[in-house]
Amino acid sequence: MKNLKIIFYLFAFLIVFSCNDDFVEVDSEDQNSENFFNTEEDYQLALVAAYDYLQTTAKFYQFAEIASDNTLCGGESATDSPYIQQIDDMIHSADGQSDGGLRTMWQWMYEAVNRCNYIMEFKDKTDFTNKTSVIAQTRFLRAYYNFILVKWWGDVPMLRDKRIQFGDQFTIDRTPKEKVYELIEEDLIFAADNLPYVQSQTGRVTKGAAQGMLGKVYLYQKKFEKSADVLEDLINNGPHRLLTPAEYPNMFERDWENNIESVFEIQYSDVDGGSFECFQCLEGNYSVYFNGPRGFVDAAEKFDSGYSFNVPVQDVVDAFEPGDLRYETSILDMEQYIIDNPGSSWSGDGYEQTGYFNRKYIARLGDLNIGDAALTNPDNYRALRFADVLLMAAEALAEEGQDNEARIYLNMVRNRAQLPDVSTSGTNLINDIYKERRVELVGEGHRFFDLVRTGKAALAIDGFISGKHDLFPIPIEEIQLSGNRWEQNPGY
Repeated sequence: MKNLKIIFYLFAFLIVFSCNDDFVEVDSEDQNSENFFNTEEDYQLALVAAYDYLQTTAKFYQFAEIASDNTLCGGESATDSPYIQQIDDMIHSADGQSDGGLRTMWQWMYEAVNRCNYIMEFKDKTDFTNKTSVIAQTRFLRAYYNFILVKWWGDVPMLRDKRIQFGDQFTIDRTPKEKVYELIEEDLIFAADNLPYVQSQTGRVTKGAAQGMLGKVYLYQKKFEKSADVLEDLINNGPHRLLTPAEYPNMFERDWENNIESVFEIQYSDVDGGSFECFQCLEGNYSVYFNGPRGFVDAAEKFDSGYSFNVPVQDVVDAFEPGDLRYETSILDMEQYIIDNPGSSWSGDGYEQTGYFNRKYIARLGDLNIGDAALTNPDNYRALRFADVLLMAAEALAEEGQDNEARIYLNMVRNRAQLPDVSTSGTNLINDIYKERRVELVGEGHRFFDLVRTGKAALAIDGFISGKHDLFPIPIEEIQLSGNRWEQNPGY
């Protein structure tokens, strides 16, 4: 077992919610626990099931990119996937988001957290040699999923080291986000203290991933000194580095997955989206095919066609400075591409088409699409890159008034892009860091939350209302299932 892209079958014991009704008899929780978590293999299987939900997060980074000022929803028409169109236009509501929208995403993240809490609930049942590593990986995953929940929904229902089971929604309140962040920090600190920088199996969580995520969590809470400390420790002592300018164009190619710049990468596979093995039909990275241009014929035989969602706008194209190495790796300009590659063509069909596409995450020709090509793309998502770590460290240091140190990290990223040094200070330096984050990370799903956490979303995103769109609405069905115990987020 060398790579977490290997497909694992899921077992009934890992279903999140157990229930009793007039038609079904279900073993009690105590009986289930007696039959499981008796060996290391049991814990490892449960851990793999917890990893499995990382693959569902493709929706989160795609939807977040569309919610930002970087891209438009696109698609076939104005009624294609209306729940995404609504997010793009900032008219999303608490209902109408069930079919693949916010409610699905809420459910996925709660199942993900529950899978982690299942392990934590029985963490003391059986001892074995690798137990500390299993618990550390579990706690990282729980922190990662909880961070998504708190970013998207703020105060969220939460239990610690215990599954939320059917019926608990009537007694559990929404936990203040400060308390959620406390658990996230504790989990990431434990993971960073108990994991190695290099794992024997590609795709498993590392010390560097835990440190990078911890630094990001601190940054989101404006704990700048703590953020800088942990990120600089990773920068100075971890194994990661920026790819060189010659290497960089390969960053998002299949042959360069899990490269030295990738601090945390989500593994995808090409399992058939219609087969039993594909739980939730998201073993593959669905966003990659959705992002591609319709009716694309590539004479250069590099790219495949797609459904034309998540299309970059002119404003983000113009944000790149002349000579920026990252532009051609980030943005596929169809007009220029067809000129450069005679014989290529595309239909131009679709809604809100700008002629630009997210080159980082569109299907490459020959991606082993099997069955439903939209659900079986094996391209990994680079969830945390070393460039992001450098820019977060630069921001945290600049906020602490350490401009010289901040410029070092900012200029490392700029120099790799073959751009000159920045020499600004104070507020101007912080704004330069924000600008650099946009062009460095375009297409990767970070921009919306960068704008929200820095208070700039209302100025940048059409239709964004401060105090409302900082968070997404809790799906109305979930509030109803709680017996209307949970209050809706403001403005919805």
